[in-house]
Amino acid sequence: MSDAQWLTFCDALGLADLKADPALQTNNERVRARPTLLAELGRRLKEFSAAELSRRFEAAGLPFAPIMKPEQLLDDPHLNATGGLADILLSDGERAGQPVKATLFPFTLDGQRPGVRLNPPQRG
Repeated sequence: MSDAQWLTFCDALGLADLKADPALQTNNERVRARPTLLAELGRRLKEFSAAELSRRFEAAGLPFAPIMKPEQLLDDPHLNATGGLADILLSDGERAGQPVKATLFPFTLDGQRPGVRLNPPQRG
């Protein structure tokens, strides 16, 4: 994260000691301290629920994304609000011909998110 994001991150989580640590003042220094820093952050962050971290990061304006299982993406409010899901037609199996949701690529081209080009092929 950038130096400004680091300061905001520390403020959002009450990590004044890490914010003031001279060995962590720049991104390059934090990269060099990565193994130790990740272990320390892991120890401290386990005190927070994922919902609480999300709330704090959102309130502080920090970019973040929760780590989810693929099946959880279908209920993700952000993907649903931004058009990150699209219907595809299943080509075979018990549900052949039925639409199901699939995630789209997480980028835009000329301001548009690429949609579904082809439905999945049949087995074999």
